[in-house]
Amino acid sequence: MTKTYLLLLLGIFFISCSPKQKESTTEEPRSKVQEVIDKSIDFHQMGGLGNAEFSLTFRDIDYTYVNNNGMYEYTRTQIDSLGATVLDRMDNDTLIRYTNGAATDVIDEKRAAYTRSVNSVIYFFRLPFGLNDPAVNKTYLGETEIKGKTYHEIKVTFEQEGGGEDFDDVFLYWFDTEDYSMDYLAYLYHTDGGGMRFREAINARRVNGMLIQDYINLKPEDESIDIMTIDELYNDGKLIELSKIINENVVIK
Repeated sequence: MTKTYLLLLLGIFFISCSPKQKESTTEEPRSKVQEVIDKSIDFHQMGGLGNAEFSLTFRDIDYTYVNNNGMYEYTRTQIDSLGATVLDRMDNDTLIRYTNGAATDVIDEKRAAYTRSVNSVIYFFRLPFGLNDPAVNKTYLGETEIKGKTYHEIKVTFEQEGGGEDFDDVFLYWFDTEDYSMDYLAYLYHTDGGGMRFREAINARRVNGMLIQDYINLKPEDESIDIMTIDELYNDGKLIELSKIINENVVIK
């Protein structure tokens, strides 16, 4: 038997006997990420938000939320600099602005900005609800340590179809490995000039059974960094506090 033929046989043997690591390593993280998200939503008791109502006040502006199996209506009510009452009503189709009860003409650019603003407050308040939406791509990154505690780290991106105007944003979430509370999140966004934020959950309390959290809002000094390193900067105390996200007068039905 020639040396060349022997090497060929050995090559075939090793290929046929090698485990299919790609198949086994892709299936396990996919099931793990779903398990973590489901357990977190259950711990936060947010599973019923697909058919619920709530209201809250954020920075002296009132918000309401009604969702009836995917048909939703969000509102934002505030007093402008002239003392007029401004109501933004957003549903599955569009956003309409009312000033002192009368519909107001709004250019498309402004309508998009108002829509992002209203949706942002509702989106963050409801987290982790929404992470099972069809447009959400979830990746389990493994366990990591923040401030001495162990967390499941999950990366979220969005499909362009169904992912909204901000489909190219990137989010990171950290879930406590013991109770699955969502204690930290970070995101890279591209609208309004873009940037990067890190949020630390504070003031956890339950309202009608649902876990409500406020946040400390921070950012890196250099917002062009790789977002995958932002938790390391937080651990090292190198993030800058921008504001506090405080939800008041929360009522959940």
